[in-house]
Amino acid sequence: MTTRMVGRPRRRRGRADGFALIDVIFVAGMIALLSMIALPRLLMAQQSAGAASAIGSLRAINSGQLVYALTCAAGFYAPRLTVLGQPPPGSRDPFVSYNLGYSDTVTRSNYIVQMAGASYAGAPAACNGMAAGDGAQSFKSAADPAQPGNVRFFGSNANGQIWEHNSTMFAAMPEIGTPAVGAPLK
Repeated sequence: MTTRMVGRPRRRRGRADGFALIDVIFVAGMIALLSMIALPRLLMAQQSAGAASAIGSLRAINSGQLVYALTCAAGFYAPRLTVLGQPPPGSRDPFVSYNLGYSDTVTRSNYIVQMAGASYAGAPAACNGMAAGDGAQSFKSAADPAQPGNVRFFGSNANGQIWEHNSTMFAAMPEIGTPAVGAPLK
């Protein structure tokens, strides 16, 4: 007959169930290490996607300006993005998409997109309601990053070429011709 002591619990011998504190600390350290490796790549991918969107926006502005000048403004350009955002009579589609033409300065994909053209007194009224004397003979546009640390700035003008520089191009971009700073995108 075996006797058992009453009041004293039996201890299990062998491995305990669950995780030890050192296991949890090790896993947390591995997750932190992998995050430190992946985070810079994620930020670079986000900046690259934003730059591609900015370039696409400038191309859309260039195309919209060309169509506007040829079909609606007797060869003159729109002086502001909001003018390109107004559709001509009989159409629901503006010359640029709504998310580009709703304001004169637009933020898209962490880039600030803007456009300007000097008004020419001899410009006729345009088909979408732009007043006479408001049309421009040329224009300039730029996309500047909204996030600090991003050093890809883009600009374009009536020539249709897109330029890149490491600081803002809007002030330095002439409305026609080659800017003093930047390199053309290929």
